[in-house]
Amino acid sequence: MAEPARPEIRYTAFLSYSHKDAAGGGRLHRRLETYRLPKRLVGQETARGPVPERLIPIFRDRDELPAASDLSETVREALAASGALVVLCSPHSAESLWVAEEIETFRRLHPDRPILAAVIEGDPPDCFPAALRAFGKDGTWHEPLATDLRRGRDGAHLGLLKLVAGVTGVGLDALVQRDAARRIRRVTALSTLALIAMLIMAALALIALNARREADRQRAETGTHIEFMLTDLRDRLKGVGRLDIMQAVNQHALDHYGRQGDLSTLPAESLLRRARLLLAIGEDEKSQGNFPAALAAFREAHRTTAEQLARSRNDPERIWAHGQSEFWIAEVYRARREWPAARRHYAAYAASASRLIEIAPRNPDYMMEAAWGSLNIGIVQLRGYRDFAAAQASFAAAVRRFDQVARVRPADDALRGEQANAHAWLADSFLESAHFEQSLAERRHQLELRSQLSRADPANMQRLYDLANAERAVGRNESILNRRAAAAPYFERAYARTLALTRHDPRNQTWLLFRAKIECDWLREEPGRPASLTPARLRQRIAAAGNLLAGNPDRQEISPCLVPAGRRQIQEQ
Repeated sequence: MAEPARPEIRYTAFLSYSHKDAAGGGRLHRRLETYRLPKRLVGQETARGPVPERLIPIFRDRDELPAASDLSETVREALAASGALVVLCSPHSAESLWVAEEIETFRRLHPDRPILAAVIEGDPPDCFPAALRAFGKDGTWHEPLATDLRRGRDGAHLGLLKLVAGVTGVGLDALVQRDAARRIRRVTALSTLALIAMLIMAALALIALNARREADRQRAETGTHIEFMLTDLRDRLKGVGRLDIMQAVNQHALDHYGRQGDLSTLPAESLLRRARLLLAIGEDEKSQGNFPAALAAFREAHRTTAEQLARSRNDPERIWAHGQSEFWIAEVYRARREWPAARRHYAAYAASASRLIEIAPRNPDYMMEAAWGSLNIGIVQLRGYRDFAAAQASFAAAVRRFDQVARVRPADDALRGEQANAHAWLADSFLESAHFEQSLAERRHQLELRSQLSRADPANMQRLYDLANAERAVGRNESILNRRAAAAPYFERAYARTLALTRHDPRNQTWLLFRAKIECDWLREEPGRPASLTPARLRQRIAAAGNLLAGNPDRQEISPCLVPAGRRQIQEQ
């Protein structure tokens, strides 16, 4: 193995990246170490020393750091012995506390050595860690000079040459010219060899080779498409609020795996992606009240994630994946009011979150998992076991966790939604323990957060539902405190929004149930009822919703308003 030219430098470069970009970091590491500099440039003196034949070794830390402020001794020694620092830039690395620590440590140790940025995702300046930027004399932030490895920008090859130039001190023009000449010679030589091979090899062998390459390419391309379906496309469809479209997309992706034959031959990455697809399918079935189908999908995903976790128990990705399976199974049992089973699976989910926190205590994503774990345990304590003090402690812990993450991610809309949800559950725990003013205060926190989110994206149906829910909750709290005039507008606005939701997608049982709950509120003499909705008309609408919700465990929330026909006649006389 070749060594760096200067004796005080053990590693030609140190590659810094977020663990979420591990695949991209591995690819860049391989390309840098396998690149051979043109022979005519090898040995020339530059500001970085003699030009080496190859850029090896390059240090790449494969393990998660325990905390951003506590770099391991191995990492510190590697930074001290590295001739340059290459930072893989993306939104993930921009948020990574340990990437920032590696940059600051390298700059402190070697103010004269280069720090090079390589963009793989996102747009400047959001993809740059703050530690890479400099505050200029003109009072503005200045991003570092960077190479963009993505197609349509510098691209993989030119981007690689820019990094090689920065590490070695060779001029980019000279490197490009020498590399181009070498590539021409290589192409010529390969063409000659290919001609000879064509005369020797059988045509069927060539066809088989090409077919295998095409299959690999298609498999990789399909994986990319399915990942898009599970992330960006699914988030957009949730905002549109159409379950039928989401189900069609899910089925299309699942059909792909059905054509693969023996699933046990698929790589772990594909199996985990299929498990995530099953969880998405189960979530949509649950939204329609089809709990048996939802539970079947969640359990199939659970079997896959459990098997993968057993193969690598300290892999954060597999711990996280199995935690999601536990969560969704618990959600079904919670909806069915089967509290012991719900508590068991929520506890397993919380244990997964705790394990992730042990691995990386300051990782914001893992902190979110821990917050959800506290929230879910609190729901079981409140709804299943009526332990108000324990539930309030769990919900307060979830609020604190979410607030910690908010300080790291102040512009994260999804996080604000989770904060609103935690305040809502804390409000419920106060309400059911007769602490009405505290409950109203928490509901106002929830409403403010939901209002901000809906204003930012008024066409988002999910956000509209969440806003209506918060408005109804504030109205109910005001009414409990005998402030009926203040309560009425909240019920009116919530009902207007839920009418828009059920017209948009009549199949969504969550929205239908919510509309019926407000109608039930008015049947119980809550304020804000329109004159056109007489008690008889309200009963008709609630009964129609009850028929559509048959088999849905949540139907019991409106059961007091589902009066049998005989009793209704007696009451109306």
